[in-house]
Amino acid sequence: MGKGQELYKKAKTLIPGGTSLLSKRPEQLLPENWPAYYSKSKGCHVWDLDGREYIDCGLMGVGTNTLGYAREEVDEAVMKVVRDGNLTTFNCPEEVYLAEKILQNNPWAGGVRYTRGGGEANSMCIRIARAYSGKDKVAICGYHGWHDWYVSVNLGESDALAGHLLPGIPTNGVPRELRGTAIPFHYNDFEEIENIIRNTPDLAAVKMEVCRNFGPAEGYLEHIRNLCNEYGVILIFDECTSGFRETYFGLHKKYGVYPDMTIYSKTMGNGYVIAAVIGKKEIMDAAQGSWISSTFWTDRIGPTAALAALDVMEKTKSWEFITKQGLKNKENWQKLADKYGLKINQWGIPALAGYTFDSPNALAYKTYVTQEMLKKGYIAGTLMYTCLAHTDEILEDYYQALDPIFAKIRDFEDGEDVMKALDGPVCQAGFKRLN
Repeated sequence: MGKGQELYKKAKTLIPGGTSLLSKRPEQLLPENWPAYYSKSKGCHVWDLDGREYIDCGLMGVGTNTLGYAREEVDEAVMKVVRDGNLTTFNCPEEVYLAEKILQNNPWAGGVRYTRGGGEANSMCIRIARAYSGKDKVAICGYHGWHDWYVSVNLGESDALAGHLLPGIPTNGVPRELRGTAIPFHYNDFEEIENIIRNTPDLAAVKMEVCRNFGPAEGYLEHIRNLCNEYGVILIFDECTSGFRETYFGLHKKYGVYPDMTIYSKTMGNGYVIAAVIGKKEIMDAAQGSWISSTFWTDRIGPTAALAALDVMEKTKSWEFITKQGLKNKENWQKLADKYGLKINQWGIPALAGYTFDSPNALAYKTYVTQEMLKKGYIAGTLMYTCLAHTDEILEDYYQALDPIFAKIRDFEDGEDVMKALDGPVCQAGFKRLN
């Protein structure tokens, strides 16, 4: 057992769940054998506490580092403001410079508010939308964080989770009085969202991811936009995850449908904590009539990192490169599946794509992929967030490493026992997304 596994055993006695982020828990990846902790990182390389080096062809900081780990231009900008002082009685000028940058690239919007992360940003935009509209209910599609307003969607049945769109998200601690305030709808179902908007007079907002596992049907986003205009409902696009991966800023630019509010986070600071809620001026001004305030939303590191990261993105056109590499991943995963007669289902936009084996043993196969790739020096399961450091050479070596693993999965499909090939338990399944 390595130092990381030993430290994680200790962590579980001190931190409920071992770590605060579900997708970083070893049980979600490779139970008992995941290195768990890193000592340093650079580009797409990560070193564990025992000094072993890995190539990250997996989560890349849970989707935060499209420029690669420890990008020099971003780190240097951050280190300068750290030396100059991060938080004082005065406000940092960078928050103004960043707001200018954001609004220049989102001309439909007229105001910006900052938070530290995506969950806070999602809650803030709902508070503002409710304050502006004077209405309470929200129609939702996609993943929008952990706060009560959102998780309350799973209060819709007496057994909480059964038959709902987000199985696996528990509702313990969420006031049952919130039942019915968040109304879920299915992506690309024209009739469902139309019925919700037309028949919910106290609907403040429609909140959705532009796309996640697959793209919009022809006319779908336009349909929602028109309905929101007709009924005076605020349309919010959650771009925490999709932002900066196919376009410079929001994915909505690709489809030419513009919201009333949107949220950026994850990649905006390339690993440094920053999120932004933006919207039309009259809507954002409603934030002044609600209690929305937090000390660390005014720190200097986040806006500074975002300004530097946005500059690198613009100069490198990072979204074009990571999309190209992501498409290459999807092509090669399918080639490997076809080579060995395996059925896989692919999902996600290219720069955050993944695949699932079409088999009752899919979760065991995912565990096996993670296990065997780790032995070969890769942090890799069945999804990959691409970054600028994922060169053609790195990806070609990755595909070669994956080839014999797919060949072995063919053996499992033909009757060999996959459980005997695992060095530990099967990984846990995460919650399912709305779309």
